[in-house]
Amino acid sequence: MRPDSVHAVIAVKNLDRAKSRLADRLPPGHRSRLVLAMLSDTVTAAAAAGLGSVTVVTPDPEVAATVRALGAAVHPDPVGSIDADHAPTNGDPSCSEAGAADHGLNAALTAGAAALRDRHGAVDLLALQADLPALCPGELSDMLATAPAGRAIVADHSGRGTAALLVRDGRAPLAPLFGEESARRHIDSGAKDLTGDWPGLRLDVDTAADLHRAAELGVGPATAAVLRAIGWPEPVHRDLMRRYAANHMCAG
Repeated sequence: MRPDSVHAVIAVKNLDRAKSRLADRLPPGHRSRLVLAMLSDTVTAAAAAGLGSVTVVTPDPEVAATVRALGAAVHPDPVGSIDADHAPTNGDPSCSEAGAADHGLNAALTAGAAALRDRHGAVDLLALQADLPALCPGELSDMLATAPAGRAIVADHSGRGTAALLVRDGRAPLAPLFGEESARRHIDSGAKDLTGDWPGLRLDVDTAADLHRAAELGVGPATAAVLRAIGWPEPVHRDLMRRYAANHMCAG
C-alpha cells in the first residue's frame, strides 16, 4: 500500500484536561506542554511517513494552531465530544466518566474520518493515538506495507488498547471502538491484529511508567525538549534524540 493513499485522523481534548493520570507527577502546565509535544512528534512522524494527509480533531485553539503549523488539517470537535469525560454521570453506571470519554473519542474520530472523505473521496483511513512520542516514520510505512485489505489494528504495548486503527477500504466506515479493552473489541468486530515489531507505534503514553519507557526507547524532538525542560526523568537522558534515531533508524 502506498502511504499517500492513507489519510490519518487524530483526536485531542483540551490541553488543560489531558493526561490526568500523570497529575501526581506533573503539574497542569507541564502536562499541557508534554501533551502538545507528544502530539507534535506524532503528527511529524505521520507526515514524514508520507501519508496523504493528517487531520486533528480538537476543541483546543493552541492544539489547532500547533498542528496547522506542522501541515496538518484541523476539524472542530463535534459538540465538545472529546471532553465528554467531564459530563455528569447522574448515577448511571453506563454513563461513567471512562465510558463517556470513550464515546467522545470515538465520536470525534468518526467526525474527522467523515470530513476526510468529504474532502478527499473514498480514501483509506488511519486513526492514530495522539500520544506516540517514540513513533518512527519507518514503523508506519512498514505497517502500511504489511497490512491486509479491510480493517486492522495495532495493539498498544499492553496488548489491551489500540494504538492505531486502519481501514483499507474506501467504502467501509472507520467504526472506532477506542476505550477499555479496545484491542479485543476491535478484533471481535472483525479487525485483523497486526503483529509487527513496531515499539514506537505501540507505545502510547498514559502513565509515568509509559513515559519512562518512551524516554528509554527514544522520543521525537518536541517531546525530548519538553522532557529536558521539566527535568523528566531524573536525570533526563541527554541522548533521547540519539536513541530515537539509532533504535528506529529514523534518520531517513
